[in-house]
Amino acid sequence: MLLRNCIALLIGLTAAIPAWAQPSPSLNAAEIKLKLRKLDTLGSVLYVAAHPDDENTRLLGYLAQEKCYRTGYLSLTRGDGGQNLVGDEQGELLGLIRTQELLAARRIDGAEQFFTRARDFGFSKNPAETFTIWDRKKILGDVVWVIRKFQPDIIICRFPADSRAGHGHHTASAILAAEAFDAAADPKQYPEQLQYLKPWQAKRLLWNTYSFGSINTTADDQFKINVGVFNHLLGKGYGEIAAESRSQHKSQGFGVPAARGTALEYFTPIKGPAPKNNLLDGVSTSWDRIPNAGNIPALVDNATAAYNMDNPASAVPALLELRKALQQLPQSYWRDIKLKETEQLVIACTGLWVEAYSQQPTLTPGQNAPASVQLIVNSNINVQLSSLHIPGKDTALNNTSLQPGQLITFPQQLNVPNTTVFTQPYWLRQDHTAGEYGIPDPMLVGYPENIPPLEASIDLTIAGQPFNIHRPFQYKYTDPVKGELYESLVIAPPVVATLATPVWIFTDTKAQVVPIKLKAMTTGAKGAVTLRLPHGFSAQEQTQPFELSGKGDEKEIRFHVAPAKINGANKTDSFTVVINVNGKEYTQSILQINYDHIPSITLFPTAQGKLVTVSLQHNGNKLGYIAGAGDKVAAALQQVGYQVSLLGEKEIMDGSLQQYDAIITGVRAYNTNPRLKYWQPRLLEYVKNGGTLLVQYNTNSPLVTTELGPYPFALSRDRVTDENASVQILDAAKDIMQYPNKLSQQDFDGWVQERGLYFPENIDNRYGKLFSMQDKDEPLRDGSTIIARYGKGRYVYTGLSFFRQLPAGVPGAYRLFINLLSDKK
Repeated sequence: MLLRNCIALLIGLTAAIPAWAQPSPSLNAAEIKLKLRKLDTLGSVLYVAAHPDDENTRLLGYLAQEKCYRTGYLSLTRGDGGQNLVGDEQGELLGLIRTQELLAARRIDGAEQFFTRARDFGFSKNPAETFTIWDRKKILGDVVWVIRKFQPDIIICRFPADSRAGHGHHTASAILAAEAFDAAADPKQYPEQLQYLKPWQAKRLLWNTYSFGSINTTADDQFKINVGVFNHLLGKGYGEIAAESRSQHKSQGFGVPAARGTALEYFTPIKGPAPKNNLLDGVSTSWDRIPNAGNIPALVDNATAAYNMDNPASAVPALLELRKALQQLPQSYWRDIKLKETEQLVIACTGLWVEAYSQQPTLTPGQNAPASVQLIVNSNINVQLSSLHIPGKDTALNNTSLQPGQLITFPQQLNVPNTTVFTQPYWLRQDHTAGEYGIPDPMLVGYPENIPPLEASIDLTIAGQPFNIHRPFQYKYTDPVKGELYESLVIAPPVVATLATPVWIFTDTKAQVVPIKLKAMTTGAKGAVTLRLPHGFSAQEQTQPFELSGKGDEKEIRFHVAPAKINGANKTDSFTVVINVNGKEYTQSILQINYDHIPSITLFPTAQGKLVTVSLQHNGNKLGYIAGAGDKVAAALQQVGYQVSLLGEKEIMDGSLQQYDAIITGVRAYNTNPRLKYWQPRLLEYVKNGGTLLVQYNTNSPLVTTELGPYPFALSRDRVTDENASVQILDAAKDIMQYPNKLSQQDFDGWVQERGLYFPENIDNRYGKLFSMQDKDEPLRDGSTIIARYGKGRYVYTGLSFFRQLPAGVPGAYRLFINLLSDKK
């Protein structure tokens, strides 16, 4: 089984990007024509950068669909540390969204997608800082692994290996690409990989220079190509394709307009000979690179000539002849690639459609569930079915013939093996460090997503030649608005536990209710649930039994949890929910991410919450919250005991704002909510009449209004990325530092990812500055948080990243945030 999985994974990285939550693959006549062109090209390019949205989608589309090269994008990270404009997911969850956005982009521009284990820990100012957090040897090994698998003829970097890259991760991606260019060819480097792969030397490494805003690294003497051509088969130019592809990065707000006409891309050589006529100068991209290819080029020409867009099946005999010839060649990289491409073309030209689906969206190991396998052939090509294989069952089909245009359905009883792992992204199955994910199986390195856990395998013949077709089992259903939809099949534990909130705040030893919602993922689930509590905490209830008769049934169980003592200590601990079913322990919760632009994502993270003991006082009770791009600050404030109301048009323009002790704007609210331009005078009037307005960070562009406060200031790109950077309190005697909590430098202990970002600059002298801080070898930044009296009230702007700290249960962040809200009158 291990060997089979290894082979499957190696083959997986030599195939086109799978679309697991998509219908069975099908191509229209123009797409088939384009793939026939690709069949005659044996060249490959790997593009390397740091994050989702770093890639040059116009160049990728041009290379993949105009030049017909095998083209890949290696993103070192999944973008976990970025911002989210579509929801409140952060960290690993944002990484899941951005992974799917990248895959959606690749389905448009035609390239393939790969990753390393590197984790995006947030903005980094230089590669030295980056490599203190990333394990350089491990990440380099991943890049080497992908190069040895993908075997690119050339490698292209998005960024230079110096400060012009503008981000430590960007610079690090170029540094690692250059090191991997040499290391991949050296058998002494990462020799453990050579039991599966062989050393690979790319021809050249190039930097794809650019002109972004005020930064222009292009020059007339650089090698350049025009990628703004029009593809008549696709009905689009590559500027249009690039816009559609790049606009898939919706969580980053990267929707862009289509560009048309001439578009030059520039390149500077880094390693290897410089190109003179084309990017792959000195590389054979014809069938000459396969020894003893014989008449294969002629057979490709025959298949292309035989193809009729009105009758794609006309090319099947020639494609089958080509397939036979390829099968007779010794196994090699390009032989295997072209054999797979030929087989895909045979299936497409035959008009053969195959899919496997479950009638239930969620299954548990050991469960039996109804399922179906369906086939139809939309041509007169002779297709006969030999056998069908699904987990736990093989069915002989006795050479059943498929009749043109007739859908055939095989009802099945799908058995889920007991060993099937729960649905969880492979890079999240283990605990990870700040810098990289743990990968349980090294063969998974590079892979964009999980391999489907259950699949159907169909043995059949097409015009007498044997084929084996694999299709993952998916869940297919009909939405009354959206129509027919597909989702990846979910493998779940028998029972999951969901916590009402991720953080509980304790300011005294009084017990708090911790409600846990249990949900049955199978029928007849019963057992007991306990809490695994840290030292110093106890629950009044030790173990509580439960019984859930039907699949989907839910039950809430409450524990009363309290700390033994507070003693003025500020501390964050964690607890875990443990469910015992039939003698086995389960600790999973369930989390679903649903957005229209990506497939539904289900995962089963540990059912875990934070217990925060903190010396905390607050005045006032009622807060108003204006949502921004998405954060969890309002929920965190409710945990402290505030009543938080979400404010919109009616509440702001027609309601009584003075009822609120403070009003808070969510992160990037002035970037994302155009109504704030019109609400701002009302909000400042509220301050003038005695209210407190706290504005959380915004980026400096675009802003719906530049009048963010009662007095002028601008937003810079200044930030302090070291979450442990020393913080100086500029005036400890100020009321805001004393009331209602007496603050000290200790309140900046335990912060996560960063101190803050996009600090104000050009600040009117009527504002006061609360803190100064700095990253290593950088000047002091004193604009992170500014305050001003305006009329009877207080205005606060803060670039400190409370949107990360409060959900993470950082005690000092709660104390500071509440002081910013609490105006002593």
